[in-house]
Amino acid sequence: MTTSRRALLSGFLAMPLVPLSGAVAIGQEAPSLPLTRACTDGDEPTPAREAGPFFKPNSPLKQDLYLEAPRGERITVAGYVLDDRCRPMPRSLVEIWQADENGEYDRSGFRLRGHQFADEQGRWWFNTVVPALYPGRTRHFHFRVQRPGGVVLTTQLFFPGEPGNARDRIFDETLLMTISPAGDGQFARFDFVV
Repeated sequence: MTTSRRALLSGFLAMPLVPLSGAVAIGQEAPSLPLTRACTDGDEPTPAREAGPFFKPNSPLKQDLYLEAPRGERITVAGYVLDDRCRPMPRSLVEIWQADENGEYDRSGFRLRGHQFADEQGRWWFNTVVPALYPGRTRHFHFRVQRPGGVVLTTQLFFPGEPGNARDRIFDETLLMTISPAGDGQFARFDFVV
């Protein structure tokens, strides 16, 4: 039996809170957050990428975008917003916009666009569809992330194994999501460090 996106999201939401400031009990290893470069090894925060020509301000507050593209393949994208010492950043703004199942962006409304605020443990998630390819780009999502009182990070997240990744001038392997298949689509994970 294949696990559903809902079950994978429930498992993500049931995970224990990331330890503050890397505090680890004696005899335990430090938490591993693959794809979160600055969390355990002192590297830079999540890299910024351009917003592209299709960003629109004032997106609606919503997490369920897939209803706007019923023929698209469903995907849940989830993660944490953390600071560079692995502390969760509650109430951080997380905004998404993307191409639809035909590779088109909505330029007149807010289809496949939305925002939310991370919960008290810094967690965020969107239920959406896998964006189709469009000329000149690899498959990706656009995000803006801002912790309370912080600067805005504008970036893009990419799909592993896409043939277009190597040819896309904006692609960065540190912005690859971890993707798990689900019985009703896919489940993607990425932790933002801001």
